[in-house]
Amino acid sequence: PRTMTKILLLSPHTDDVELGCGGSVAKFIEQGHKVLWIAFSVAEDSLPADLPKDTLAREFEKVIDRYGLKPNDREILGFRVRHMSEYRQDVLDHLVKVRSEYAPDIVIGPSLHDYHQDHQVVANEMIRAFKTTSSIISYELPWNNVRFDSQLFISLDEGHLQKKWEALQEYRSQMLRSRGYFDREFIFGTARMHGVQCGEKYAEAFEVIRWRL
Repeated sequence: PRTMTKILLLSPHTDDVELGCGGSVAKFIEQGHKVLWIAFSVAEDSLPADLPKDTLAREFEKVIDRYGLKPNDREILGFRVRHMSEYRQDVLDHLVKVRSEYAPDIVIGPSLHDYHQDHQVVANEMIRAFKTTSSIISYELPWNNVRFDSQLFISLDEGHLQKKWEALQEYRSQMLRSRGYFDREFIFGTARMHGVQCGEKYAEAFEVIRWRL
């Protein structure tokens, strides 16, 4: 977009948006677009027993700072990890409230083809809430997807990817586990692959659920 756009980022768990489209987020902010970033769960039950329950919340706050966003540019909700399906109506109600108060032009969330149960809830309720009001696109998390339709590409430069990489380094609790998708080689390699697909050096790929002009 050439003019200031209101973008809503939906992250079922802290780190999903960064992993799926963290380079694009850096580009949006650089271009002066307005961003509201919602993390639905801080995955307290998934943390090792020796870590404080607010670890991921504190790490997410550092990510927000690293991107240069302000505290009122983000929301942290308290949904229990892997139990979001029990609160589908609460998820929808909150998104409807955001629709009314924030009125985003573009909503970016998980793919309908994402097989994580919490991601499925956010993806479906995202569409229910914004299907008549906003453009909706979905980011890619390859380890959760059996299929992904790369229909839209956002070109990136190395600086955008470096910002994504640096933001992910704030999730030190996740570095304690062997997760290849946090590797710098994976992050830059995936962006390079999508860049080749769209004739750029680097890019991130998205599915288009709905595009409203």
